[in-house]
Amino acid sequence: MSRIEPLSADMFDADCGHRMPFRVGDKWSAMLLRCLEAGPRRFTELKVPLHRVSPKVLTETLRAMERDGWVSRTAYDENPPRVEYALTALGRALLDPMDHLCAWTRAHRAEILGVREEYAQGE
Repeated sequence: MSRIEPLSADMFDADCGHRMPFRVGDKWSAMLLRCLEAGPRRFTELKVPLHRVSPKVLTETLRAMERDGWVSRTAYDENPPRVEYALTALGRALLDPMDHLCAWTRAHRAEILGVREEYAQGE
């Protein structure tokens, strides 16, 4: 039997190329990418489909996505103040890989749900 190499403690160091930005795997970023896909949106518009997200968490997620260069925030000097969020070119570059992941999920949905059900019965 062949021996598998042990995992390295530094395999996810920032300079190794294997580490992905955390935003991809968080709970709301992918949904926000979808919401912004068609164009800029105001915060109140984003809250409609993301009604399960608290305003605090939505704000934190948008700020993190802005920090990572995926979303731009434009504040207009109006009364009342208006702020719009839009995908940057970097954020748009995530849409195609996300489409592939969604297609994989749709193709394997029944299998995933079946495995989850078996797992739940075994607990």
